Formats: sequence, structure tokens, C-alpha cells
Amino acid sequence: MRMPLIAGNWKMNGSLELVEQFGRAFAETGLPTSVEVALIPPTPYLAAMQSALAGTAVALGAQTLNPETKGAHTGEVSAEMLNEFDVRYVLVGHSERRSMYHEDDAAVLARAKAALASGLVPVLCVGETLEQREAGQTEAVVLGQVEAVFNALDAEQRTRMVIAYEPVWAIGTGRTASPSQAQAVHAAIRARLGEYDSELAARLRLLYGGSMKADNAAELLAESDIDGGLIGGASLKTNDFLAICQSAG
Repeated sequence: MRMPLIAGNWKMNGSLELVEQFGRAFAETGLPTSVEVALIPPTPYLAAMQSALAGTAVALGAQTLNPETKGAHTGEVSAEMLNEFDVRYVLVGHSERRSMYHEDDAAVLARAKAALASGLVPVLCVGETLEQREAGQTEAVVLGQVEAVFNALDAEQRTRMVIAYEPVWAIGTGRTASPSQAQAVHAAIRARLGEYDSELAARLRLLYGGSMKADNAAELLAESDIDGGLIGGASLKTNDFLAICQSAG
């Protein structure tokens, strides 16, 4: 049985006040024991979030990392630095990193390997643009992004990954893939994982991202191959995010 994972990606949003609000909300609200929850704030808030979440079961995540361990990389953060804040998850290959900061498949792979080498859990983000979907290229694009990383990992490393399917056309747009659309892509990813190893396919968690909200989470999470969510805008509102977490229980 795959334990659902609900991860909130704040992107370049938030404040110390919001960190404190979430800390209080999780301290006061009991979460389902059958759901894993993570918050992924901007890097400057990692220390404050670590403190705010102390004593709760909520894990801490980071939005990116540099594949190098140290050196002249102004503005970057290494896996070793993230470990000092008890970070568990780190996003790699988010569409915004791919499009705005030109991180190609090789850069995504390097980040995934650096995370794995340091004991972090990479959340590999994959997804197609609207143009690619309309051209019938969804599976080719998404599975290509999965293969670019998984083909270069060994069997043990693959088991320590999480995959998040985020159709680019649904991120921050208010548009959401229908449950059947999302399930179809998740099923294709799981089938491809089965070509590596049937047990891997059965165990690996696949998250849906792309305007998952409190009012559509339960329907999406009811699909057989959707094991949680990578939440954007709704993760900035305590009540909405907590409602999504409850939906996964």
C-alpha cells in the first residue's frame, strides 16, 4: 500500500508570518496518520520552517539544489546544506526550472543524483505543455522526461524517487486535468516503471500537481494511480492545505 504524500510548494511566496501560521496550524490540527505531509518553502525560510514544524509529523522540502557540493556558485544551495536543516524532499525538474532557468534533462539528472547521494528524496517533476498535449505528444514527452532520469539510475536509486506529474498548462492557471486525464498519464508512468521492475511500479508514489485545490482534491486522489499531490497556490492557505491533507486520509 502506497502512503499518500501531500507536498506544498510555496514557490517564491510566503513570509515568516506565514511560516508561523502553518506551524501553529499543524500543532493544533491532527493529521491522518495514513498521510505523509511536506512543506516546501523558499530556501531563506527553511530554518524558520524547521523550527515551526518541530514536534509535528510534517516533513520539510526544498525547491531546488545545485549538483555541486560546494564552490563558486553564487546564489545556489547544495544537498549538504539542505541536510543541515533536516530537509527530506527536494524538487528536481519543475517546469518553471526547465523553462525559466533552462534546466535540461542532463541538469535534472545531475540534481537527482546529487540528492540521492546525500540521502534526500528527489521529487521528479514531469509534464507537457498545452501545445504538446494538443499535438498528441503527452505520453512521449512525459515518459521521455521520466526515462531521462530513471535510465541513468540503478535499481536501488529508483526506489528512492517520487514522481510528480504536473501538466504545464494546469500550473497556476486554475485549469486542472480531469481525474480521468490525470489518471491516464499516471497509469502510463506506472506502466513504464513496470518495465524496469514490477515491484518498483507497485511501490513508487506518483503525485498529481497542477491546480489541485480543496474542492477537487478528493476526486483526483480517488484515482487508483494518483498517490498524492504537489500543491501550489492552495499550499499558501492553511485551511485549504489542511483540507487537502484530510482528503488524502
